Amino acid sequence: MIDGIWWLVILIAIIVILWLVAKSRGAKAGEKHGSAKSKNTVPNDALQKTSALLKQYFPEYTVMRKTNHLLVIKDGQKVAMITIDKKIVEGQRRLGEVPVINYHRLPSRAQLTANLQDAE
Repeated sequence: MIDGIWWLVILIAIIVILWLVAKSRGAKAGEKHGSAKSKNTVPNDALQKTSALLKQYFPEYTVMRKTNHLLVIKDGQKVAMITIDKKIVEGQRRLGEVPVINYHRLPSRAQLTANLQDAE
């Protein structure tokens, strides 16, 4: 049978091993708390390009960048919300009074023109 002191040594060894595993999987120095490979730490290039496309070809619209979507505003009123997500069905749906337009990849100028006209 194992004496009480050995149970204590085994318990402390397990705690140290678990702590080392947790520390090795934790956030590195200089990174945000939480997951080191968070999706929010890297900007969505397709959303950046869509924002630039809207600003270039549609100057009458104001574009506000949020974490996972673009908010398109015209004359102080929300016109549309644009998302780029392959997990969601491509197309339009409504969130209250604002249409949510989802693309699976960078939209073309013609797609944006048609969808923004439908949204208004």
